[in-house]
Amino acid sequence: MCRFYLRFFVCSVALVLFRGWPAAAQHPAATPATTEGEFVVKNFQFRSGESLPELRLHYTTLGKPARDAQGRVTNAVLILHGTGGTGQQFLAPIGPGQLLDAARYYIVLPDGIGHGKSSKPSDSLHAHFPQYDYDDMVAAHHRLLTEGLGVNHLRLVMGTSMGCMHSFVWGETFPDFMDALMPLACLPAQIAGRNRIWRKMLMDAVRNDPEWKGGDYSGEPQQALRTALDLLLIAGSAPLYMQKTLAMRDAADQYLDDYFKSRLEGLDANDLLYQVNASRNYDPSPQLEKIMAPVMYINSADDFINPPELGIAEREIKKVKNGRFVLLPISDETRGHGTHTRAALWKQYLAELLEKTAR
Repeated sequence: MCRFYLRFFVCSVALVLFRGWPAAAQHPAATPATTEGEFVVKNFQFRSGESLPELRLHYTTLGKPARDAQGRVTNAVLILHGTGGTGQQFLAPIGPGQLLDAARYYIVLPDGIGHGKSSKPSDSLHAHFPQYDYDDMVAAHHRLLTEGLGVNHLRLVMGTSMGCMHSFVWGETFPDFMDALMPLACLPAQIAGRNRIWRKMLMDAVRNDPEWKGGDYSGEPQQALRTALDLLLIAGSAPLYMQKTLAMRDAADQYLDDYFKSRLEGLDANDLLYQVNASRNYDPSPQLEKIMAPVMYINSADDFINPPELGIAEREIKKVKNGRFVLLPISDETRGHGTHTRAALWKQYLAELLEKTAR
């Protein structure tokens, strides 16, 4: 759940991936040029049986596509955000590095259905918006790439949190479409146990708030949103880091006060409800054998949402023909679930994956 855990806890996107960021700090003109756009899918059919006459998909790109002699795109990289996030969160100029050089790769940063500037409940339909799920979101992005951007192949699919789960869906739904997959911070199995319980608690908090009014509220249901933020904060927390940075009681109390003041504004209950509910039927486990591309799959040991003691990651990655799982140990540098944004901790594995799958 990228936006909530990034903005509500670590508050940064440390993707040390784009060449030119260090120079950009001193010379803004050196920042890789970005292009924003929207692709509209006509009469998009959702798996629920619902449809939208026009589904708007917003995206940001860096670089230019390259093609081989057969016309296949060879350098496109799809980076997928987490719940509540947007593609543009990955543009923060933090840290050195040039693993994904915009002069070499065509980087696509889309907003998922229900997120950012793509079509979402708060636009106008509110609780009458179609009940989308992860398969719908992946199908929509496939159409954005193939029909909107003319991308017929991906060099890499990489995603954080929800984007991590989407990566597994991508791999088994379109197994010939990518050269490599790098999922960060998720489990390739049905969301159950504590993970399902806290999500349902969040959704119930919204639905049971009298001010939600079945989704047709005129003002945001404040108590529901406060409860949701409570749960999101705990789910995205990192005990070691928080104990060190909030070592005194007053500091912890002040952090929580500041958290609510900065996070409540701009949060929409329907958007949040739909974003969390989209995970309801996610379960790639039965079809992981369909994934053909090499997979470099990474979690961190202090992740509340994907705790390592479950053993699910180690069990399920065995079903992937060419998969590797890496568990990052707890350290002063890990940030719980938000470790997925601290590229310094996993960029060596990305470099290994890119080298292994180089043509």
